[in-house]
Amino acid sequence: MAQSEPLNFEQPKNDLSSIAEAERKKLLTKNDYNLKNNYSSVNNDALADGDAYGKGTGEFLDVYNQNAGAAQDIAERKKEVVINEYQPNKPYTTPTA
Repeated sequence: MAQSEPLNFEQPKNDLSSIAEAERKKLLTKNDYNLKNNYSSVNNDALADGDAYGKGTGEFLDVYNQNAGAAQDIAERKKEVVINEYQPNKPYTTPTA
């Protein structure tokens, strides 16, 4: 049976690795999610509250909520529903034979 070498996930010690490590440290300091501010489905940055960031409503499988999505999503949905023949008052139906 062939022997395999142990996996080594250490980065090589060279200039590129040093630069990457320094850049990574700069970027991680901008991340505002930590143990006190965990990112979840009910985090303020995840909720659709009229800004361009949050998409969700915090409700499980809430797919029919007209307030879901970022501000651009809501505006586009309102624009597109005008030309869509299936609307909330005219939903898809199951054909009968």
